[in-house]
Amino acid sequence: MTLVAPAMSNDTVWYAKHASPPTGPAERSNMNRAFPDTKQVAPDANLEEAQPRKRGSGVQLVYRELRQGILELSIKPGTILDESQLSARFKMSRTPIREALVRLAAENLITTLPNRTSMVPPIDFSNLPAYFDALTLMYRISTRSAAELHNESDLVEIRRLEQEFAQAVGRRDALAMISRNRDFHVAIARAGKNTYYEEFFARLLDEGRRILRLYYESYDDALPRQYVQEHEQLVDAIATRNVDLADDLAKQHAAQIVRQIQSYLATRYQSDLPL
Repeated sequence: MTLVAPAMSNDTVWYAKHASPPTGPAERSNMNRAFPDTKQVAPDANLEEAQPRKRGSGVQLVYRELRQGILELSIKPGTILDESQLSARFKMSRTPIREALVRLAAENLITTLPNRTSMVPPIDFSNLPAYFDALTLMYRISTRSAAELHNESDLVEIRRLEQEFAQAVGRRDALAMISRNRDFHVAIARAGKNTYYEEFFARLLDEGRRILRLYYESYDDALPRQYVQEHEQLVDAIATRNVDLADDLAKQHAAQIVRQIQSYLATRYQSDLPL
């Protein structure tokens, strides 16, 4: 399917880039904007405390702030994350910076380049059709399998995550919605008793977290109640072992997400994007 819109503006062209890793001044400028030189910004009181940090707290601080910036897209795709600049920004040595970057790389939120520099990977919009196909397939397979093979402990975990997702929607907490949505669907895949499906689906959901951020942004983070109810309906179909209904609901659930993202991208990023 191809959605066609007018030309893309210079301010948003970075979203569609998927060429070789950027290392020039523009990308480093993104880094500077995301984390200005500490001489140019007011000191963060939390970073200026005289008391020594608890072991590991520096890693957690850097990891949390970078992760939030990447998922919120305030740290733009293509941004170079330079250890020296991060060390100055967070007022700590490179060791906790490096450990935080390793954690982010393990979640596929950054890419480590040959020169040991890290980069926030571009969003490859040209590959979205293939991604959406794989995502839809895994929604269906995992939900069908869960309806057939789940046990009671699986249902307890799935219902817990369903409730946590609904609570995050009520708070309009987009990052919590992304996290709980991911865990909810992975729990459904786990209930299907196929570790290959579970691992592949988890990887797909992890890779799509920034795309899902755009999905929630399209609703101004106020997700309509009907889409929360879709999760509830999925759980009910699984609980009653209605395999065909579970499959159909999963297919519809994936389709509405894909349609919304396609529509939002075509409207916001005015360009010829093959979606």
